[in-house]
Amino acid sequence: MTSLTETFGIEYPIFAFSHCRDVVAAVTNAGGMGVLGALAFSPDELEQELTWIDEHVGGRPYGVDVVMPVKTVDRDAGIDDVSDIGAQLRSHIPQDHWDYVDKILADHGVDTSARSGELESGAGLGAGVLGWTAATGSPQIDIALSHPIALLASALGPPPKAAIDQAHEQGVKVAALIGRVEQAVRDVQLGVDIIIAQGYEAGGHTGDVASMVLIPDVVDAVAPVPVLGAGGIGSGRQMAAAMALGAAGVWTGSIWLTVAENGSSTVVTEKLLAATSSDTVRSRAYTGKPARQLRTAWTEAWEAPESPGTLPMPLQFILNSYASQKMGSSPPRELVGMPVGQIVSRMNKIRTTKQVVVDMVDEYVDVTTRLMADLEG
Repeated sequence: MTSLTETFGIEYPIFAFSHCRDVVAAVTNAGGMGVLGALAFSPDELEQELTWIDEHVGGRPYGVDVVMPVKTVDRDAGIDDVSDIGAQLRSHIPQDHWDYVDKILADHGVDTSARSGELESGAGLGAGVLGWTAATGSPQIDIALSHPIALLASALGPPPKAAIDQAHEQGVKVAALIGRVEQAVRDVQLGVDIIIAQGYEAGGHTGDVASMVLIPDVVDAVAPVPVLGAGGIGSGRQMAAAMALGAAGVWTGSIWLTVAENGSSTVVTEKLLAATSSDTVRSRAYTGKPARQLRTAWTEAWEAPESPGTLPMPLQFILNSYASQKMGSSPPRELVGMPVGQIVSRMNKIRTTKQVVVDMVDEYVDVTTRLMADLEG
């Protein structure tokens, strides 16, 4: 038992981030806490996903993760009208960038005959905006808090103070992912209840400090606020290491990408199963902010000398969405990628979600038992 298992009434201090509702429910039902990534869902879709989870976890606790960066183009430009945010943001993308995306695609055999810059108008997924602007992220928080969630987590900065206060009024704990000590201190001062110290090894948006250094530094800086260790964690040994560094539990993400319940495409799954830790790269090519992902022809193109350079969030992801629409359902394999951490080197077979939880717990017990025996003997 740790402070967080007692707080949430869960059996294991394993928190599992996933965009797949089946994974979220399965982890929660296995004794951990599943956390649904809200980013890719429209408000209506998120409502449906959370209703489904409510119906499949039997009242057990789960969480929702939102992404509302402190700094994005829409904030800088004062855009607060969600009705045409996609069109407004697309107007900030230079034609050189649209042309460069067409060149990347054409170089890999994709038909780019449609007018460059063409992308479905409106907000949300169709515009390639997702939920990481102030205008599109706020509705996701409102929907999340309308359900019986136990945790509201936020990446790339804390949720707005009003959302933190509302969560607390409803008895919901608030967590924030950070990559530096000063970010952790800031978030605690704003009222965040749990800090997720995410090291350089992590998939998706991550800082440049490794978990071995970051976790104990954050634990010391924000005590007695509980800290979850994140980044490169997918086994019981790694869980034990994070706990030894002072974490009250672990935040996991990449490890769930190759479970049986996850809905990744066949190509993505095959690439993940075959990848080593050296096959990931921390690049701005996906969203405009540094994010660890599989190294692909897409990431390499944005590092090439002829590249016009990546754009700030969320403009770079709009370019990704445009490319995805052009590629359709059969994209060139060399362009197919996925945010994933360096733990991908250990993701070499498909297991059920429950089996991953069981394997982590069993190995954690074995490791800690052996360490205790070594100390006593």
